[in-house]
Amino acid sequence: MKIRLMAAAAPFAIALLGAGAIMPAEAKTAAAAPAYTGPFAQPSTLPFHAPDFSVIKDSDYQPAIEAGIAAELAEMEAIANNPAKPTFENTVVAMERAGTLLSRVAGVFDQLVSANTNDTLDATDTAMSPKREALKDEIYLNDKLFARVKAVHDSAAGKALTGEDKMLLETTYAKFVHRGAELDAAHKAELKQMNLRIAALETKFSQTLTAGTDAAAVVFDSKDQLAGLSDADIAAAAKRAADKGLAGKYVLALVNTTQQPALSQLTNRETRKKLFEASVTRCTGGDDSTIGIVSELAVLRAKKAKLLGLPDYATFQMYDRMVTKPAKAMEFMKGFVPALGATQSREQAILTEAAKADGVTKLEPWDWGYYAEKVRKAKYDLDDAQIKPYFNVWNTLENGVFYAATQTYGITFKRRTDLPVYHPSMRAYEVFDKDGSPLALFYFDPYARPNKQGGAWMTNFVEQSDLLGDKPVVVNTLNITPPPEGQPPLATWDDVTTMFHEFGHALHGMFASQKYPSLSGTNTARDFVEFPSQFNENFATVPQVLQHFAKNAAGETIPDALMQKIEAAEKWNQGLGFGETLEAAMLDMDWHTLNEEQAAQPPLAFEAKALAGMDAEGLHTGMIPPRYRTPYFRHIWSNGYSAGYYAYIWTEMLAHDGWDWVEKNGGMTRANGDHIRATFLGQGHSKDFSVMYHNFTGHDPQLEPMLEARGLTESQ
Repeated sequence: MKIRLMAAAAPFAIALLGAGAIMPAEAKTAAAAPAYTGPFAQPSTLPFHAPDFSVIKDSDYQPAIEAGIAAELAEMEAIANNPAKPTFENTVVAMERAGTLLSRVAGVFDQLVSANTNDTLDATDTAMSPKREALKDEIYLNDKLFARVKAVHDSAAGKALTGEDKMLLETTYAKFVHRGAELDAAHKAELKQMNLRIAALETKFSQTLTAGTDAAAVVFDSKDQLAGLSDADIAAAAKRAADKGLAGKYVLALVNTTQQPALSQLTNRETRKKLFEASVTRCTGGDDSTIGIVSELAVLRAKKAKLLGLPDYATFQMYDRMVTKPAKAMEFMKGFVPALGATQSREQAILTEAAKADGVTKLEPWDWGYYAEKVRKAKYDLDDAQIKPYFNVWNTLENGVFYAATQTYGITFKRRTDLPVYHPSMRAYEVFDKDGSPLALFYFDPYARPNKQGGAWMTNFVEQSDLLGDKPVVVNTLNITPPPEGQPPLATWDDVTTMFHEFGHALHGMFASQKYPSLSGTNTARDFVEFPSQFNENFATVPQVLQHFAKNAAGETIPDALMQKIEAAEKWNQGLGFGETLEAAMLDMDWHTLNEEQAAQPPLAFEAKALAGMDAEGLHTGMIPPRYRTPYFRHIWSNGYSAGYYAYIWTEMLAHDGWDWVEKNGGMTRANGDHIRATFLGQGHSKDFSVMYHNFTGHDPQLEPMLEARGLTESQ
C-alpha cells in the first residue's frame, strides 16, 4: 500500500512578505506568486474542491508546483520574521495554514505520477522532487523559525496546552529536531545537499523500476506455453502482446512482487521458470538497473544518520513510531521465525512429494506456487475459476465494501457520474455521514496499466482539516487484471481482500475529524497507518456481508461450503505467504541498520549475506525468496517505508487482536462501529498511538490472535 506524504521542495528566488501579522494563506499565496494563474491557483469549484481533470493538462503541474514552493517559502519566512512574541497561534498554527497551493497540486500530481504517468509527468517529477525535498530543509533548518517553535514549546503557555493543540506542538517541535534544526550551519548545509540527492535518487529509482518492470514482461510464442491459464487470461496476454506490436505472441506482465500470480496456474515448468527468473532478475542489469541507485541511496542514508548523531538510518526513521527502536522491531519479527521455519520445512516436504507425481525430482522456487495450488485444490477442492465468478469488481465494491461500511458506521454512498476522472475505468462516489450530511468524496481506480505502479494504495486529493475548512477527497488505487473486452470484471479472493484493505485506509481518511491537517486522517506513523486497513479486511468474511455481495451473474450467492474452504485454505501455504513478507521486512531492517562503511558494499552481495543470516535463523530464503528483492523493493527505496516494512506485520498483529475484541463484543454492530470510529478510526494523530489502541480494546496489543489466524499456533 502508498500514503501520500506531505512533501515540498527547493530554494527559490522569491519576494518575501514583510514581517508582521500573518496573512490568510490564500492571500499570501497570491501575493507571493502573482504570475501564477493556472488551474490550481484557487481551490477547485467542484464539490469538496475535487480536482477538475477536465481542465488540468500535464503541462500544468510543474508551474503549479513551482508557484506552490515559492508561496510556502514566503509564508514560512513571514512567520519566522514576525516581530510579535512567538505564540502557539502566530507560529505553530500559522505553519499549519501555510502551503495550501502546494498541497492542492501535490495531492493530484503525486497520484497521477503513480497511477497514470507519462513522459511529461515523469519529467516534472524528476525536476520537482529535489526542490520539494529542499523546501522541507528551508523550513526545518530555518534558525529563526525553529527559535520561535522552541520558544513556544518551552514556554509555560506551551506546556499548558492540551488535546490536539498539545499534540501539534509536540510533533512540530520533534520534526524540527529530527530534521536537523539543532545542527550548526556547516552541517545544515551538508544535510541539505544530502537531502537533495536522496530525493533525486528516490524518484529515479521509482521511475527506473516502473520502466524496468514493464520492460521485463515475458514474451511467449505460442498459446501452448500458457497452458493452465484461463481463456480470459490468455486473451489478455495476446492483447498485451498486440499492444506492444507483437501480434500473434503472448505477453505476461510482471506484478510488483517476486511471486507472480500466474506461477500457481502454469502447467509448463519451463514457462514458470522463465516467468520467475524474469521477476527476480528485473532491474539488476542494463539500462533499467537500479543497483547503482540503491548503492548510493544506502550510503547517503547511513551518512545522514551519522551526521544527525544517530547509529543508523533505521533509528532516524523510527523516532515517531509506535515501535521506536530497530532492535525491538527485529526482536518482534524474529519471534515468528521458529514456528514459520518449521512451517516452511513441513510445507516443502508436502510439495516435494506432490511434485514427484509429475516427475519433478527437485522442487525449485518457481514450482512452489504451482504445487501449493495443486495441494490446496486437492485438500480444499478449490480453484480460482470456481471463485472469481462470485466476485464482480464493481459489485464487490458497492454491495460488499460499501455495504459493510454502511452497516457498521451508518455511512451511505451515491455514485457521481458528473465528476471528471483521470482515467475512464474509474468511478467516483459521494459519501454521506450517518446523519445524512456530506462526509467525503471517494474515487476508485481498479485496473492494472503499463504506466501504473504495482501494488495498491490510498491517497488524498484533498485532506480533511477543520482549520482550513476542507473535507476529504480520497482515492483507492488497485492493480486488478482488467477484463477482456465485453467480459465482466472479475476479482480473485486476494483482490477482494485488497479492496477491503485499501478501503480501511479510505475510512481512516474519510472519518478524519481533526483541526490541523498534519494530524488529520492517515497522517500517522508507518507502524500504525496499516492498522485500520488490515482491520477492515476482516469485514470481507462476515457472513452478512458475504451474502450481500458474493454473487455470480445468475444472482446465486457463493455456497457456504466454498467460502469455508477459502477461509480454511488461507492457513495453508503460510510458509510462502507469511514467509516472503517477514523476509522482506527483515531485509529492509538489515539494510537500514548499516553504518556508512557497511552500506558501501555491493547491494546484491549484501542481500546474499542478509538472506544467509535469515537461513541461519531457520528460514528458507532459497526456496522462498523475499516478497521484494533489493532491486525492486519500491516500498523502501522510494515510497517512504524504509525501516518500516515491518509495519505490515506489526499492524496485522494489531488488526487480529482488534478484531478479536469486535467478535467478543457483538460483532459487526452499529454500536461497535461508533466505538471504532471514536477510539481510533476517526482520530488521526490526535492522541498517542498506544493510547488510541488501548482506548479501543482496553488492553495492550496481544500476539495470540495473529498466530491463531495465521495457523502458526502449536495446536495447528
